[in-house]
Amino acid sequence: MKKVLFATTALVATAGVAAADVTFGGYGRFGIIYSSAAGPDGIASTFGDDGTGDSSVDVTSRFRLQIDATAESDGGIVFGARVRIEQDNDEIFAAPGAGPINPADGSYNSTGINAPRFFVRSGGLEVGVGNIFGALEFMPGMYPVDMGLTGLQYEYTPYQFKGDFYDSDGAGAAATNNAVEVLYSTGDLSLHVSASDGARERLAANIAYTWNGWTFALGGQDSNSPTDTELAASVGGSFGPVDVSLAWADNGVDGDQITLAGRVDVGAATNVEFYVSDADTIFGTPTNNNSYGVDFNHDLGGGTSIRGGVAKLFAGHTVADLGVRFNF
Repeated sequence: MKKVLFATTALVATAGVAAADVTFGGYGRFGIIYSSAAGPDGIASTFGDDGTGDSSVDVTSRFRLQIDATAESDGGIVFGARVRIEQDNDEIFAAPGAGPINPADGSYNSTGINAPRFFVRSGGLEVGVGNIFGALEFMPGMYPVDMGLTGLQYEYTPYQFKGDFYDSDGAGAAATNNAVEVLYSTGDLSLHVSASDGARERLAANIAYTWNGWTFALGGQDSNSPTDTELAASVGGSFGPVDVSLAWADNGVDGDQITLAGRVDVGAATNVEFYVSDADTIFGTPTNNNSYGVDFNHDLGGGTSIRGGVAKLFAGHTVADLGVRFNF
């Protein structure tokens, strides 16, 4: 992450502001992606292949620039905001006027800055509004690994995005105009409550506690949608050199999902991740298979790495990717 400190009167408007800074960071990634049965457009995608098309190998890329701006009062209260500029190569095809999603093929038009998340923080207490993180999305265990270069469809995420989440190339819960969250941490205990009142009225919370190197988390959500997640639980820690996580979610009428995942270092600069998951449905579609995958990440130094992985999805087809990532 690169920091640029602005201390001019243009950005620090009053003498009551003790400090202000803007942090730029992010990453770029590019490589190839394979699907044994891509979607209707015949192109292997980073997310959303339904397993109905032919096999395809395609170029994949993403650029993300994250901007964090903060100012601190004389009393030590921090005010801030976060936005991202993000572009994926398979999310640029929406026609002008088609809105954020092109109805012809479901692709996103993600060519601008996403909706901001604003916050105020003092000690272990933080209040956020706008494009909030979301209590289920931010709960330990919901993202136990980050498979391959692209995430390989993220079928290891038990709550299946059935709650509010930070949207890197859209409005997220900010589109409801009334999205708010409260985060609090003290020692090994953390609490997170979030709420929004859009078409889906949601009130979610999680509590997490770390004891002897193991983190235990429990989450729940009240929603007016029968397909939203209702309960979630996770536990994660280490068995010797292996980091492991077991996470479960009750996704309402769409049934349950449970994921076992792990990570192990296999050298000074290389690690391997794996997962196996069982679900009644995936994004509302009944499943007849388990989903499982394995990947590797090799650190080249200086924030650069080679990444790749392969996964068998719930729909029965296989996806894989390989490429490079550079963090800045």
